[in-house]
Amino acid sequence: MDSQPEFTKSIWDYLDVLVNDNRLAKGREILAKYRPQFEAVEKTYGVDRYALAAIWGIESNYSTQIGDRSVLQSTATLACVGRRQKYFRDEFLSALEILHRGDLRPEQMRGSWAGAFGPTQFMPTAFKRYAVDADGDGRRDVVDSPADLIASTANNLKRDGWQTGQTWGYEVVLPAGFNYMLADRAKAMTIAQWEHLGLKRAGGQPFPHPTDKAYLLAPAGAEGPGFLMLQNFRVIMKYNPAEAYALAIGHFADRLRGGAPFVQPWPRQERELSRAERLELQQLLAQRGFYRGVPDGQFGGLTREALRGFQASIGAPADGFASSDVLERLRRR
Repeated sequence: MDSQPEFTKSIWDYLDVLVNDNRLAKGREILAKYRPQFEAVEKTYGVDRYALAAIWGIESNYSTQIGDRSVLQSTATLACVGRRQKYFRDEFLSALEILHRGDLRPEQMRGSWAGAFGPTQFMPTAFKRYAVDADGDGRRDVVDSPADLIASTANNLKRDGWQTGQTWGYEVVLPAGFNYMLADRAKAMTIAQWEHLGLKRAGGQPFPHPTDKAYLLAPAGAEGPGFLMLQNFRVIMKYNPAEAYALAIGHFADRLRGGAPFVQPWPRQERELSRAERLELQQLLAQRGFYRGVPDGQFGGLTREALRGFQASIGAPADGFASSDVLERLRRR
């Protein structure tokens, strides 16, 4: 539960693993093979086929890495142990309902340690809410029916607020001396307002819709690229609430569409902090009055906000990036 790659790998290593030439080639094959299904889904739900293909590719490497654990056993176990027993009890009961209804056979319900199953990794409760019978055979089969799989994933995104014809966000170049306290999901502004602050689109292209509202994400701090995130990025984060995951989906979709790699380099000289170091960093921030959460070694918005506060107090760029240098400076104070 505490060792997911979204939280244990550096953002650049995570993207390197998921968005690579082999997976892109397979994605283009999938888009061609199931073109009629993708076209039908785009017309019905208004969800971009490249985003759907990206989710399929990143969640299961196009059905080759679905997982082999029993969904019933995984959810039953987690309903009895761990931090989220009520959540997994609901998942276990929903898995039983799926089998009772006859949508899937028990042998089809095999997946991850947490009970996600099928090529786009539906949790049982999400299946109940979003799965559709697109091929008309009377079963909602998100495991072996490409039509049901693609349509169900699209229905999920659409009902979570997907905006048709909209992208997920833009890579941006930040000006020297930028105030990184503005890099906050709660501080959305129009693209025009961000431009007024000196942000430019990487690669020099203009922003197509200056009135769109976006928030700024700087996942590698002042040393890495910045991104302006639109509504569809928030929708992808409802599918998986990790910014690294949502960034990978958006970038993979762009690459499948024919887009280029990110323009700006990542700070690859930085090493990812170990879990023990992440826990220590949170504890040190708490001791100094910056962190108000419970130290758990997982970095989210509270940790980033605390880091910014500490960085601002020592005159460093308040980018919220947990570098080894920041940890050393905390240790010395």
